[in-house]
Amino acid sequence: MRHVRFRDPAGAVREGEHHGDHVSFGGRDYALDEVDLLPASDPSKIVCVGRNYAKHAAERGEDVPDRPLLFLKPPNTVAGHGDTVTLPEDKETVEHEVELGVVIGEQCRNVAAENAEDVVAGYTVAIDVSNRDDQDREQNWVRGKAFDGSCPLGPVVADPEDVPEDADISLRVNGETRQDSNTEHFIFSVPELLEEVTQYMTLEAGDVVITGTPEGVGPLTDGDHVEAEVEGVGTLEVDVVQD
Repeated sequence: MRHVRFRDPAGAVREGEHHGDHVSFGGRDYALDEVDLLPASDPSKIVCVGRNYAKHAAERGEDVPDRPLLFLKPPNTVAGHGDTVTLPEDKETVEHEVELGVVIGEQCRNVAAENAEDVVAGYTVAIDVSNRDDQDREQNWVRGKAFDGSCPLGPVVADPEDVPEDADISLRVNGETRQDSNTEHFIFSVPELLEEVTQYMTLEAGDVVITGTPEGVGPLTDGDHVEAEVEGVGTLEVDVVQD
């Protein structure tokens, strides 16, 4: 099953089911052109994992970490399927990073890896839009990672059983494949990540942990159309503009 957040024709925000060519809520079906799809989750925070694929670490000229490299994206970074992402002004290198997003289903802390599946509501697609100009100059990555709209999420949250452990993950820009890999190449698995994160912070229902990007990251420019796909979830599409 694929769960979706949308705004119905009356303007009410609903949480329903996505059926491919329509969505449903409360016994009523809506065609996709009748509704506005919203970001797949409404998180209080997004916990991000850096360098969780060895080939991505290599292309960045960085070492593979010996423990998960964590940073945060705040709620202002969230965008949805079909949205337009505005890149920061006067930056030379802003890049795409497709990621598997883990949506948390309940408030949790100190979750053991063997119990991690108990707190996972499902999976979504995330794009970590990264301003390298500033990321490479600072340690906390606020300018590089936390600008408005820099974390599209969607289009749905898929039930855990619908997403294989070795899910294909890819990203296309204007129809050209830039990233193409599989989550079997994770350095740290989803259970290991949730155990690590929840040692330090409480995760709330709706929070999202994005699990790192594979190799193939590349620049985004004004007018680009981006399609990010995770097997079992679907395809998240956004457009890019630069003022």
